[in-house]
Amino acid sequence: MVKNKMVSQEKLNRIFWHSRRGMLELDLILVPFVRDHFPTISEADQMRYEQLLACEDQDMFSWFMRSSIPEDAEIAAIVGLILESR
Repeated sequence: MVKNKMVSQEKLNRIFWHSRRGMLELDLILVPFVRDHFPTISEADQMRYEQLLACEDQDMFSWFMRSSIPEDAEIAAIVGLILESR
């Protein structure tokens, strides 16, 4: 896996706050991922994560609870990475 260059603190702060969804179940998954893994994942995965943040909370909840799988392969890849990191 190609590692990312250093992520700016400004970008990390922005991603962190966008990861706080207001749904506790999502916050418990996304916030630790950003804190512990986002700075070291590849740039491609960082872009996928930012795409994930544009998705609806109900869809994300379903994906993280493994009730459904994202139709978009890019989103499915980052959901899988997040689930593996837990």
